[in-house]
Amino acid sequence: MKKIFVLDTNVLLHDPQAIFAFDDNEVIIPAVVLEEIDSKKRLADELGRNARSISRLLDKMREKGHLHEGIELPSGGVLKVELNHRSFMRVQEMFGEMSNDNRILAVALNYHIEQENEPEKQSIVLVSKDVLVRIKADVLGLQAQDYLSDRVVVSSEFYTGYMTLYVHPAVIDEFYTYRFLTVNNMHLSIRLNPNEFVILRDEMGTSKSALLKVSQDGARLEPLYLSNDPVWGITARNAQQRMALELLLNDDIPLVTLSGKAGTGKTLLALAAGLLKTEDEHKYKKLLIARPVVPMGKDIGYLPGEKEEKLRPWMQPIYDNLEYLFDTKKSGDIDKILMGMGSIQVEALTYIRGRSIPGQFIIIDEAQNLTKHEVKTIVSRVGEGSKIVLMGDPEQIDHPYLDSISNGLTHIVERFKNEGTSGHMTLEKGERSKLAQLAADLL
Repeated sequence: MKKIFVLDTNVLLHDPQAIFAFDDNEVIIPAVVLEEIDSKKRLADELGRNARSISRLLDKMREKGHLHEGIELPSGGVLKVELNHRSFMRVQEMFGEMSNDNRILAVALNYHIEQENEPEKQSIVLVSKDVLVRIKADVLGLQAQDYLSDRVVVSSEFYTGYMTLYVHPAVIDEFYTYRFLTVNNMHLSIRLNPNEFVILRDEMGTSKSALLKVSQDGARLEPLYLSNDPVWGITARNAQQRMALELLLNDDIPLVTLSGKAGTGKTLLALAAGLLKTEDEHKYKKLLIARPVVPMGKDIGYLPGEKEEKLRPWMQPIYDNLEYLFDTKKSGDIDKILMGMGSIQVEALTYIRGRSIPGQFIIIDEAQNLTKHEVKTIVSRVGEGSKIVLMGDPEQIDHPYLDSISNGLTHIVERFKNEGTSGHMTLEKGERSKLAQLAADLL
């Protein structure tokens, strides 16, 4: 049975192509949604860009007919801008205030009431990324759901970058004898991704084990090439950190993604690897570190001072880690060091979008607050001879329209996990302090 989907504004601001995601069903855009989109189109951020995109898209769709009468979509469905079904009486009895959210609810409710009298009634589904709107819809007896079509994975299937395999001890012996294993000869029931790490354990229960990495072509299991020697004074404290350093220091892997809770060492490991590659090995001309300005608002122009002074509060976590790596003793020492070196640049993401960045080691912190489009924009700017590291905690989202599954970091991890040019590692054990680990786990 076909359904009627009523879209909330946040769905279109999250994904302007959402109108094409509902197969051959009817898609309804309440008139108030157009008003909300119009109010966002002058913004200079991602919401403004998406508002302008959906505006242009709807304008192009007008060429096929009148939107208020309904026009056919490529999938066989119908798109309609709803001007009727605006009676607010039933919703007002429940929630009183005539807000834009309640107006959208009223459209869905009036459609629902109308369909109750139809001989072949259609299900009405309100689609919103706003949890409270979905709760209100449930109170009104309406079906409501999150917008899910842009999700690349369910939370239980997050790619971790490594797996544990229990094998016959002879397989582990073979690896230590020949220093490699052929994937095809292991007759595995699961697929291994390029640059994925594999921990082999004895299925008989002994302590015999081995740590290996899948080759870039996915054909072989090979030993880790790096020893556990310190990298700019940082030594891996657990297996996942050692695997992460293997990816960070491999010049043949230009894209590395790291995820994990606070205190697992993502930023410190990436900075240590970047400093080694730029300052010691001179593999890259510059170390560029950036993070999105999201938590307290998007515009750093409201902060006093010059650009560097404005950036400092947002970049302070980066400076904290650099102070640790350089072992500075006094406040302000790190600024003098960075000024003297000249090869380390700390920026807000606002200043690197649109650039072409060749020959640099690029670190993007807090990447979970980026949208799919922003991640695409950033990674597509990476020039020849550069390496980019994106890291963050998908469970700590500050962006209003993103969650642990629909954010840019999760998206790029899933899209690139089958590519030999990328590698991913999920860091699980907190190493900052016992208190930090408890806070990450319990809070």
